[in-house]
Amino acid sequence: MKTANYNIRLDPIVKSKAEETFAVFGLNLSEAINVFLHTSIMYRGFPFEIREKVPNAQLRESIAEAEKMIQECEAGTRKPRLFANAREMAAAMDAEDAAEGLA
Repeated sequence: MKTANYNIRLDPIVKSKAEETFAVFGLNLSEAINVFLHTSIMYRGFPFEIREKVPNAQLRESIAEAEKMIQECEAGTRKPRLFANAREMAAAMDAEDAAEGLA
C-alpha cells in the first residue's frame, strides 16, 4: 500500500502520554492516528462527541462560593480554616450542615 507523509506538531508531553496509551494496544502513534482517521471516515466526522465542558448549576454555585471565600480571606474579612486531616474537615462540615438543618 502506498503511503503519504504528513508532519504534525505536538506538545512533547502529549506525544509521550499518547504513545504510552496506544502502546497498551500494541499501536505506535502513527498507527493510532490511522485508526482515528479511518474511524472518522466511517463515522463521517469525529468518532466521539466534541463539546465544551460546561459546569452544571451545582458546580457553578460551588465555584462562586469558593471564589467568594477566597476574596473574603484576601480582604481579611474571613479567616481560613485549617484542619489536621480529612476526618476533621468532614466533621466540621457535618456540624455546619446540622446547624443549618441540612443533616
